[in-house]
Amino acid sequence: MDVSTSRAGTQVERVAAAIRQRIAGRSLLPGAKLPSIRSFAGTMGVSASTVVEAYDRLVAEGVIEARRGSGFYVLRRQQPLSLAQIGPQLDRAVDPFWVSRQSLEAGHDVPKPGCGWLPSSWMPEEELRRALRRLSRTGAEALTDYGTPLGHRPLRQLLSQRLGEHGVAAPPEQILLTESGTQAIDMLCRLLVEPGETVLVDDPCYFNFLALLRAHRVTVVGVPWTPTGPDLAAFAAAISHHRPRLYITNSGLQNPTGASLTPAIAHRLLALSEEAGLTIIEDDIFGDFCQEPVPRLAALDGLERVIQIGSFSKTLTAAARCGYVAARRDWMERLADLKIATTFGGNPVSAELVYAILRDGSYRRHLNGLRERLARARGDVAVRLSGLGIRPWIEPRGGIFLWCELPEGLDAAEVAKRALAEDVVLAPGNVFSVSQSAKRFMRFNVAQCRDPRIYGVLERAMDGAAG
Repeated sequence: MDVSTSRAGTQVERVAAAIRQRIAGRSLLPGAKLPSIRSFAGTMGVSASTVVEAYDRLVAEGVIEARRGSGFYVLRRQQPLSLAQIGPQLDRAVDPFWVSRQSLEAGHDVPKPGCGWLPSSWMPEEELRRALRRLSRTGAEALTDYGTPLGHRPLRQLLSQRLGEHGVAAPPEQILLTESGTQAIDMLCRLLVEPGETVLVDDPCYFNFLALLRAHRVTVVGVPWTPTGPDLAAFAAAISHHRPRLYITNSGLQNPTGASLTPAIAHRLLALSEEAGLTIIEDDIFGDFCQEPVPRLAALDGLERVIQIGSFSKTLTAAARCGYVAARRDWMERLADLKIATTFGGNPVSAELVYAILRDGSYRRHLNGLRERLARARGDVAVRLSGLGIRPWIEPRGGIFLWCELPEGLDAAEVAKRALAEDVVLAPGNVFSVSQSAKRFMRFNVAQCRDPRIYGVLERAMDGAAG
């Protein structure tokens, strides 16, 4: 880390912040000895006197203690894990957690083109109400009992059939239900990686991947994402240099770019992963938005090296959380044990609800209408944005996102901050980027861009950021 790249504060403050970040991220645990003044000065590229002053400030704050003749140590009282202080130090106003919180807490009348889900009016409300009424008339055990370790078997059977339609051979015994796609990734990280190990992600990628991986205290390495998939030369170099244990990706419709893997890239990616002994988590949460078939790594691999996860929070309901993991048969018992350890019985009510809507055909009808509606919205929003000089990176083959480049000279974070002052929540590119190389990009949720106020606010925010 070179303090010359930090954006604010004196060198002393930056050195102190670096120590606080290590403590918050648990790379320096209570009682751990801090680097020597001389060595840390070399690491930070500052003078020894700067490090001395920074350590003295941390002592005064009660963060560390000095032991005569021994050095400086982290005080033994445990501080809560602070995910916001792990990884790139973004402006708190536009970091991933802030974007998520503002999107979740904003009222229904607040435009939020930066959020990652559909408006409630786009969801199958009547079908959900009908399924809830049916569910209320079932036996009491469906409403009161714990679920089984693998989860609701009829839903797993249906999921097996649906996965088979995409070429993924996963019998019900190789499917485990979770409360969300996020929980699925969390469980898999517990199963597959240890703190300090390396995990590859796309750059840019879904920012909650980064948040989860920080919580597991692994090293995150980004691989540049192209319109046809990951940059294979960079992927191979990352494997060679970092020896990662895991790669997490979307391959149906990638978040945030909307791009899809080509068959050639998918085959080469699997070959490189097999050579390196790399496991892949394929998040297919946006797969149902695809308007035409796209390669699934799990189908090409046969669930040997690839684990597929998914959920229905984007297409059906985020209120009744229900996701799944499809994995190798010999991993299922360990995954079931992890599920018991972390959630015990899961959420059988949500599983029953999802099953009821999937089995009667209403979900397929909902998806058909949703894909058409989204196609129209993508075209309309692209035209509105182009009038402001904002250009989509690609034309996606489906989905809810447009990954767009702002005009030359604009910083998306600055534009987002100015838009926030007028109660519009945007998602600037660098919250998705490990390398912080997406300064001029922004992700737009086309379903959340219907409010005409958005474009006026965006234009004013861009003018202010340019001025």
